[in-house]
Amino acid sequence: MIGFGTRLEHAIDGHGRLCVGIDPHPYLLGQWGLGDDAAGLRDFGLRVVEASAGRAGIVKPQVAFFERHGSAGFAALEEVLRVARAAGLIVIADAKRGDVGSSVEAYGQAWLTPGSPLEADAMTVSAFQGVGSIKAPLDLAAQHGKGLFVLAATSNPEAAAIQTAVIGSGARSGLTVAAGIVADVTDWNLGDPSARIASVGVVLGATVDFAAYGIDTAPAGAGPGTPILAPGFGHQGARFDQVDAIYGTAASRTIVAASRSILSAGPSGLAAAITSHANEVGA
Repeated sequence: MIGFGTRLEHAIDGHGRLCVGIDPHPYLLGQWGLGDDAAGLRDFGLRVVEASAGRAGIVKPQVAFFERHGSAGFAALEEVLRVARAAGLIVIADAKRGDVGSSVEAYGQAWLTPGSPLEADAMTVSAFQGVGSIKAPLDLAAQHGKGLFVLAATSNPEAAAIQTAVIGSGARSGLTVAAGIVADVTDWNLGDPSARIASVGVVLGATVDFAAYGIDTAPAGAGPGTPILAPGFGHQGARFDQVDAIYGTAASRTIVAASRSILSAGPSGLAAAITSHANEVGA
């Protein structure tokens, strides 16, 4: 079984670090001439997949926009996930699930189990109840060759108060919450047999001041490098040509997420926008 980290490395080597968001905002559906319904979501997602295949290696459907349409929306998402994976794209389900015990295990089973209707290659998870709370999805990911991206320092300013709060007890005492999550994920990855890139990553927004959060993106020195899923580019303020400057030695394993700056080109301009962004981000 090839681990997620190795497959991610191959995708980056083959198509670069760009990750195309599949975010069917209602206003984008209207601009594309599609209905704000399950059929519109399906067409939107499949067009993004078609344009991404061969031009980018990674796509990231935002689950919330499908979920708002209930079971019909999930059915549309299931087809988008299936077609994207069949096209050879790495699919990150941006679900941001988090809980404890059997509940978080069930979330992991939904998105990470081979053969599941919602099977993806990786999913985003929230571990602000403690990284130990997501042990079940971590184990599932390792078992099935899947990946996780754990929220650590997100690009929305509302999160700063919590993410920069200082841990008062335990092994990570004195670190910020965000830095503690990064440290816990880094330790988990020490046991990952992947070659260069680990299978469990963290979400570090491009607009975050890592020094203020106490986060060092440099490799720990032992084991594979922790991959980074990086929102915050384009509409959120960071420039695509700043990736190397922002993430330093971690830039080669940083996945640059872009959605509205690509999707706003419309269906006729989608392929060109993906190519342009991929070239700007670079390998």
